[in-house]
Amino acid sequence: MEYNTSSSALWSGQPPSPEKSSQILIRDYPHRVIAIASNTHALILRHSTAANDGVDGFGSISARTRTNTFDNLSSKCMVEFAPKSNNLLDDYRPLTPRPIYGTLGLISIGRDVFLCVITQASRVATIRPGETVERIEAVQFFCLNSADYDDVVTLDPYNDADSDATSMYGQGLGRNQLVEHPCQELQKLLGNGTFYYSTDFDVTNRMQDRPADAETFNIDNFDESFLWNSFMIRPLVEFRSRLQQQAREDLDVSRILTSAIRGFCRSWAIPQTSAPLRAGRTGLPSYLTVTSRLSCKRAGTRFNARGIDDDGNVANFVETETTYWSPRGVVFSYVQVRGSVPVFWEQAAVLLPNQQKITITRSADGTQPAFDKHFADLEKAYGAVHVINLLTTNKPGEFELTNLYRIGIHNCPLSRPEGVQSRDHALLRDTEYDFHAETKGPQGYMAANEIRRYIEGSADGFAYYLAQESDDPGDINGSNKAGKPRRYVVVLQQEGVFRTNCLDCLDRTNLIQTIVSQMAVEAFLGHRGEKASSDFWSRHSNLWADNGDSLSKIYAGTGALKSSFTRHGKMSLAGAIADVRKSATRLYHNNFTDKARQTTIDTLLGRLVGQAPVVLYDPISDYVAGELQRRSGEFSMNETIHIFVGTFNLNGRTDGIDEDLSVWLCPPELGSKQPEIIAIGFQEIVELNPQQIMNSDPTRKQMWEQAIKRTLDHNYSREDDEKYVLLRSGQLVGAALCIFVKASVLPHIKNVEGSVKKTGMSGIAGNKGAVAIRLDYANTPICFVTAHLAAGFANYDERNRDYATIDQGLHFQRNRGIVDHESVIWFGDFNYRIGLGLESAKELVRQRDLERLFENDQLNLQMVAGLAFQYYSEARIMFMPTYKYDVGTDEFDSSEKARIPAWTDRILRKGTNLRQLAYNSAPLRFSDHRPVYAIFECKVNIVNERLREKISRQIYERRRAEVGGETANLAAEESDEEDLIGYEAIEPGLPPSSSDRQKWWLENGKMARSTINPPKPESPACITILNPKRPTNPYAPTDEPDWVNVPRSDSRLSSFSSMSTSPYEHVNLSALLSSSASSTTPRKLPPPFDPSTLPAKVGRKPVSEDSRSAQSDVAPPPPPPRRQTGMSTGSTVNNTTAALQQKRVPVTNVLPVLPLALRPLEQQQPQSSQQPVQQPIKHKPAPPVAKKPAHLAALASPQNSDEHTSSIPDLKALKDSLETSLPGLPSRRSTSTVSGSFSNGPPSNNGSVKEELPPPQLPRRANTGASVASSGRSTPTGGIPLVGLAGQAGGIERKPHLPIRKPSATAAQPQAVKQPPPPPPAPRKPAMTSTVDLLGDDTGVEVGGWEALKPST
Repeated sequence: MEYNTSSSALWSGQPPSPEKSSQILIRDYPHRVIAIASNTHALILRHSTAANDGVDGFGSISARTRTNTFDNLSSKCMVEFAPKSNNLLDDYRPLTPRPIYGTLGLISIGRDVFLCVITQASRVATIRPGETVERIEAVQFFCLNSADYDDVVTLDPYNDADSDATSMYGQGLGRNQLVEHPCQELQKLLGNGTFYYSTDFDVTNRMQDRPADAETFNIDNFDESFLWNSFMIRPLVEFRSRLQQQAREDLDVSRILTSAIRGFCRSWAIPQTSAPLRAGRTGLPSYLTVTSRLSCKRAGTRFNARGIDDDGNVANFVETETTYWSPRGVVFSYVQVRGSVPVFWEQAAVLLPNQQKITITRSADGTQPAFDKHFADLEKAYGAVHVINLLTTNKPGEFELTNLYRIGIHNCPLSRPEGVQSRDHALLRDTEYDFHAETKGPQGYMAANEIRRYIEGSADGFAYYLAQESDDPGDINGSNKAGKPRRYVVVLQQEGVFRTNCLDCLDRTNLIQTIVSQMAVEAFLGHRGEKASSDFWSRHSNLWADNGDSLSKIYAGTGALKSSFTRHGKMSLAGAIADVRKSATRLYHNNFTDKARQTTIDTLLGRLVGQAPVVLYDPISDYVAGELQRRSGEFSMNETIHIFVGTFNLNGRTDGIDEDLSVWLCPPELGSKQPEIIAIGFQEIVELNPQQIMNSDPTRKQMWEQAIKRTLDHNYSREDDEKYVLLRSGQLVGAALCIFVKASVLPHIKNVEGSVKKTGMSGIAGNKGAVAIRLDYANTPICFVTAHLAAGFANYDERNRDYATIDQGLHFQRNRGIVDHESVIWFGDFNYRIGLGLESAKELVRQRDLERLFENDQLNLQMVAGLAFQYYSEARIMFMPTYKYDVGTDEFDSSEKARIPAWTDRILRKGTNLRQLAYNSAPLRFSDHRPVYAIFECKVNIVNERLREKISRQIYERRRAEVGGETANLAAEESDEEDLIGYEAIEPGLPPSSSDRQKWWLENGKMARSTINPPKPESPACITILNPKRPTNPYAPTDEPDWVNVPRSDSRLSSFSSMSTSPYEHVNLSALLSSSASSTTPRKLPPPFDPSTLPAKVGRKPVSEDSRSAQSDVAPPPPPPRRQTGMSTGSTVNNTTAALQQKRVPVTNVLPVLPLALRPLEQQQPQSSQQPVQQPIKHKPAPPVAKKPAHLAALASPQNSDEHTSSIPDLKALKDSLETSLPGLPSRRSTSTVSGSFSNGPPSNNGSVKEELPPPQLPRRANTGASVASSGRSTPTGGIPLVGLAGQAGGIERKPHLPIRKPSATAAQPQAVKQPPPPPPAPRKPAMTSTVDLLGDDTGVEVGGWEALKPST
């Protein structure tokens, strides 16, 4: 036949277009990185070394990790999405020579992480121009963390090509040397021709749940029920959601991420000669497509997945959609579902046909909760549900299932109508149709067409989805550019679904669904006055037969039975023989191969025990998103728009279509303003008779849309006026909603969606209910709801229930409800009446006593009582009641029913950004209602995308510099600290995790590094050091210079002491100093010598140079202490002896010690036996001891040397006490950041010692929590108090004081205790009066240790 050749020419083996392909690249060194590169961008993936160590494979979890969180079981990878620069991929090579057509995601098997990509695909369907579907023919899995599987050839015994490849690559290899790829079974499953994908649109959602415009691809709206690679793609989708808007759009355009469904999809290109809707001279074919989406929630093979689970998911649940596109700009869609009987039952596979026994595993009462959840989910997704049960009553097992099915439906809340209404008015109905019994007669399967008379009522009520190309081009100038597709406008929506089942939901089900699909297409064509030819129906039948075969192969292993009748309308002998062969093949697969297939399916879906998804993290994007949210005020602004809302109950009349609607649509309150949005709601757009309430004919709605458009074009025809375009419309039998917008605001509007909710006859009929349309105007979500609630004077409780049903049950995509919008406007015929008698109400109307009428208004009373429209507001009513008038007059109802005047037509609002400007009615008299209108001001949030992108790029670049380029593409050695990059604080108020390379306390999270070199000194005799008096905060205003020059000492080491001794500075002394400076030889105490010969020294010198001295007139500022672990116990004597010759300087320059009362006992009592000073220490080196800086040990004057020489024994006692009471300092790794500043300048050299002078008060560091007077001289734990490190103005801040160490009788085992309040200075003994106590108490002075150099937290 003609369509066979055309179809094969169109679809057979045609690969995707080149712009839909990418290239996969790899870099092997220094670590393995895989990149997926499109023409403009690259997605780079790198495995993290910190992957979970407790998982050895699926189901093998160590006891150590069994109680850990889920993330601990996940493999972690770094990801980066970046534009392709000139050198971004220079060191990459192609991983495969062929292009790839998409990414299915990441999966972890054992300790390896694999990236799954599509390597071969063919186009099989075109839903409409711009929406194509490809079938996956082959996939490959590439390991992110190992090269072991790069050259492994997948062995497929069913593929001759693979067998040849095996023989070629396996030459010379023994049988045991062949390596099996861990993903071999997954590769077979994904490449078996049952998986489909599209890079043009979201293939997981039916057309009604997708945006009407074909070019829009909303990747955020994936329906995970039908997304078979959901487990693998979820990490990439979550990564995408954290990207900025522009980056998300770039990732979508690159077509790297792929959504895959399983089931069937195929199109027939129907030539104009056979098309039911011909398109004039275009010559373009029409497209008829059947798409089936198999649910993955309870996926499995025939005897491994039966019945329902506790979440309400059923086995073999399939959503099948019939779509038809015509070049005339019409798109039709109709959806129906199939699924296993929703009760708990099982069936074991046996070798004998028809002997599989059905076992019921749960009672009816135990099944009911899952049963109710299943149908509640169906009602939420599709609306009313009509069950078609095809099970036979002749087989005991099927009869038992039918009984349980019947009990479940009877007890389901959706099947119970309210009040006295019949069961036909419930949301859940069923038809039991014994397929085998009905088709036993001479007509055979032809008798199945009798099903039509059982379901035609529901078929008319469910309607179908219809969208048409708008006559409005949608651009600002009102002209459609050549080649630019027109916008699609939704005309009608499907409001219910048929759920068909047999035992397997394969053969009988597919035949009945073919008939239901044909009924829907006939209704669609009938509403347009067209009929399809037999050629068209032949194509339709062949598509459905192919669909049945594909679904049967997935579930049972063979093609569908009865497919011969589905294709040709009759059952032939060859078809009967083919069915016998298929049945035998099913037995083989069900008994021998299905269990392995089930395991592979569970692996793909991530359902094996211990299987966890791969975790992706981007060190930069997460930070950028948070910063942009915090700085949103910099790139967003509020703008005021105007919204016009009108509602009109037409009473089913059409004689007003040709009238001038200007008094209603363009009232005087608008003035010169032209609203950006016009929302018009109609009720009773068709007469609600028994023949109409189940049928949604869009013809009337389209006529009124044209009337509104004519009125708007007529009134806004000035040169500076803008044209209006129809954005979207929706209809629920008599209720309709139309949204018009100015053409200039179309770029600001996105995410336009529509939904309906029936309430009439408990939801099965469309005589009452609501139509809603939502949209995002820039960043502000707005929802419009027009409703027609229950009629009747006393039925206000039913109206309240109708409101609650709509408010809670009407949902848009992504389960978004009415309440999930910033601005909501309800309008329509709410049918609330005035609770007065007829004469009383009419008298008040004649008196225009609107206030008295409003006091008795039912809606007002219900809102005040909180029983309806909670949190909504209504403007003050200043117009007469709108119901009920004699048609064509201003007189209220004079008929026998004598309706009481009422404000049935209302407009309500909710939202702090809405302000109502007008509320009135219009004098249109062709209906028994009066139209009502309202005008609103709405503040919307407008984002300057260019500025936002600029700020985003600045934050991105700054953050990239801060983390040091630690991204997936970083060409540096891996470290165990990658896990900390990009992670935020575990609790609010705490800093993020730190590491040796990233410290949150340094420069607001910057990595520790030094890029500043000191300036050259002014003369060779000086060195340049950091100014010790500069403020800690580098941004604080100060007159102090950053660097100062000090005289150079003749010591080689002293030149570096001020720069290199800080633990936060990185100076490689080993390259600068001689070996003697770094010698670890035990030091010996030098013999006493005359201090008058010792000049002032800077820093500290090696022992080998202690006997040398250099003359210096001015002492440099004190350096930070150098900590050495191998220092001998006598190393402090020389400098402390020299300090005796110096005048007493301010207390900040004196070595702090403990008060006498807290000193060790060895220091309080005379030492009878002491080792000679010259004797070296032979035992293990003691903990490090602070050494007084050389410049403080300089002599003040030679004439005082004799007086101070006698204090050496006391100093030796001090030395021993320090050695025994202070532990060794912890070894710290030096970092690469310059430390900061030092504490004070050179000591004073004038004057004599005046012990009675109080020490100067030093400035306190903020947040120490203690006063200067009470701080004493407590030493930080692990720190050594040193001279010159007390906090002065501009000095370095210290940590809060930690407890001092309690003296111990055993010098070798010091113990740290809590610091008691410092006691008053102990009185000095007379015996000590002759000695200057440089180490005496300095009450009230803060003296810092080496910890003072650590930046404050």
